[in-house]
Amino acid sequence: VQLQESGPGLVKPSQTLSLTCTVSGGSITTNSYYWSWIRQSPGKGLEWMGAISASGSIYYNPSLKSRTSISRDTSKNQFTLQLSSVTPEDTAMYYCATDKSFGSRWYGSRPKAVGSWGQGTQVIVSS
Repeated sequence: VQLQESGPGLVKPSQTLSLTCTVSGGSITTNSYYWSWIRQSPGKGLEWMGAISASGSIYYNPSLKSRTSISRDTSKNQFTLQLSSVTPEDTAMYYCATDKSFGSRWYGSRPKAVGSWGQGTQVIVSS
Protein backbone atom coordinates (compact mmCIF):
# COMPACT_ATOMS: atom_id res chain seq x y z
CA VAL A 1 0.00 0.00 0.00
CA GLN A 2 1.20 3.52 -0.80
CA LEU A 3 0.18 6.70 0.98
CA GLN A 4 0.67 10.26 -0.22
CA GLU A 5 0.01 13.42 1.80
CA SER A 6 -1.07 16.65 0.14
CA GLY A 7 -1.97 20.11 1.32
CA PRO A 8 -0.63 23.61 1.78
CA GLY A 9 2.88 23.99 3.07
CA LEU A 10 2.21 27.33 4.72
CA VAL A 11 -0.70 28.20 6.99
CA LYS A 12 -1.33 31.42 8.88
CA PRO A 13 -1.84 31.43 12.63
CA SER A 14 -5.46 30.97 13.76
CA GLN A 15 -6.40 29.31 10.45
CA THR A 16 -7.35 25.69 9.88
CA LEU A 17 -4.81 23.28 8.47
CA SER A 18 -6.25 20.76 6.01
CA LEU A 19 -4.33 17.76 4.70
CA THR A 20 -5.39 14.84 2.53
CA CYS A 21 -3.90 11.37 2.38
CA THR A 22 -4.45 9.52 -0.89
CA VAL A 23 -4.11 5.75 -0.65
CA SER A 24 -3.22 3.42 -3.52
CA GLY A 25 -2.60 -0.28 -3.69
CA GLY A 26 -5.16 -0.96 -0.97
CA SER A 27 -8.52 0.18 0.31
CA ILE A 28 -9.16 2.33 3.38
CA THR A 29 -12.15 0.09 4.09
CA THR A 30 -10.02 -3.06 4.39
CA ASN A 31 -10.92 -4.80 7.64
CA SER A 32 -8.57 -4.56 10.61
CA TYR A 33 -6.62 -1.56 9.38
CA TYR A 34 -6.48 1.90 10.95
CA TRP A 35 -5.48 5.05 9.08
CA SER A 36 -3.58 7.55 11.17
CA TRP A 37 -2.20 11.05 11.11
CA ILE A 38 1.12 11.58 12.84
CA ARG A 39 3.39 14.58 13.07
CA GLN A 40 6.97 15.22 14.03
CA SER A 41 8.47 18.48 15.15
CA PRO A 42 11.89 19.21 16.62
CA GLY A 43 10.41 20.38 19.89
CA LYS A 44 7.91 17.59 20.53
CA GLY A 45 9.20 14.56 18.68
CA LEU A 46 6.72 12.12 17.14
CA GLU A 47 3.08 12.78 17.99
CA TRP A 48 0.17 10.53 16.97
CA MET A 49 -2.79 12.79 16.24
CA GLY A 50 -5.69 10.53 15.41
CA ALA A 51 -7.00 7.68 13.30
CA ILE A 52 -10.00 6.42 11.41
CA SER A 53 -10.80 2.74 11.23
CA ALA A 54 -11.83 0.70 8.22
CA SER A 55 -15.42 0.90 9.44
CA GLY A 56 -15.25 4.66 9.96
CA SER A 57 -14.74 4.89 13.73
CA ILE A 58 -12.57 7.83 14.71
CA TYR A 59 -10.02 8.08 17.51
CA TYR A 60 -8.17 11.19 18.66
CA ASN A 61 -5.16 12.00 20.79
CA PRO A 62 -6.80 13.62 23.85
CA SER A 63 -4.27 16.43 23.79
CA LEU A 64 -5.39 17.48 20.31
CA LYS A 65 -9.00 16.33 20.28
CA SER A 66 -10.53 19.79 20.67
CA ARG A 67 -8.81 21.04 17.50
CA THR A 68 -8.67 17.91 15.33
CA SER A 69 -11.11 16.44 12.86
CA ILE A 70 -10.51 13.34 10.74
CA SER A 71 -12.79 12.23 7.94
CA ARG A 72 -12.69 10.10 4.82
CA ASP A 73 -13.96 9.84 1.26
CA THR A 74 -14.23 6.17 0.42
CA SER A 75 -15.06 6.92 -3.23
CA LYS A 76 -11.65 8.57 -3.60
CA ASN A 77 -9.84 6.25 -1.17
CA GLN A 78 -8.71 9.28 0.81
CA PHE A 79 -8.78 10.41 4.40
CA THR A 80 -8.28 13.92 5.67
CA LEU A 81 -7.02 15.86 8.66
CA GLN A 82 -8.22 19.24 9.79
CA LEU A 83 -6.45 21.04 12.63
CA SER A 84 -8.06 24.29 13.71
CA SER A 85 -6.67 27.41 15.40
CA VAL A 86 -3.11 26.60 14.44
CA THR A 87 -0.13 28.31 16.05
CA PRO A 88 3.59 28.24 15.19
CA GLU A 89 3.85 25.26 17.57
CA ASP A 90 1.90 23.25 14.99
CA THR A 91 4.79 23.60 12.55
CA ALA A 92 5.87 20.04 11.80
CA MET A 93 6.29 17.28 9.26
CA TYR A 94 2.89 15.65 8.89
CA TYR A 95 2.56 12.00 7.95
CA CYS A 96 -0.28 9.65 7.18
CA ALA A 97 0.22 6.00 8.05
CA THR A 98 -1.61 2.72 8.36
CA ASP A 99 -1.30 -0.43 10.42
CA LYS A 100 -3.43 -2.95 12.28
CA SER A 101 -3.31 -0.81 15.40
CA PHE A 102 -2.97 2.85 16.28
CA GLY A 103 -2.09 5.31 18.99
CA SER A 104 0.92 6.90 20.61
CA ARG A 105 2.22 3.68 22.13
CA TRP A 106 1.87 1.75 18.88
CA TYR A 107 3.77 4.26 16.77
CA GLY A 108 6.30 5.06 19.47
CA SER A 109 8.96 7.69 19.03
CA ARG A 110 10.59 6.66 15.75
CA PRO A 111 9.00 7.53 12.40
CA LYS A 112 8.26 4.60 10.13
CA ALA A 113 9.27 1.96 12.68
CA VAL A 114 5.94 0.17 12.19
CA GLY A 115 3.27 0.19 9.52
CA SER A 116 3.22 1.88 6.14
CA TRP A 117 3.81 5.62 5.90
CA GLY A 118 3.60 8.38 3.39
CA GLN A 119 6.69 10.44 2.66
CA GLY A 120 5.39 13.30 4.77
CA THR A 121 4.57 16.92 4.06
CA GLN A 122 6.15 19.88 5.80
CA VAL A 123 3.72 22.42 7.19
CA ILE A 124 4.88 25.79 8.48
CA VAL A 125 2.59 28.00 10.53
CA SER A 126 3.62 31.60 10.07
CA SER A 127 2.16 34.96 9.24
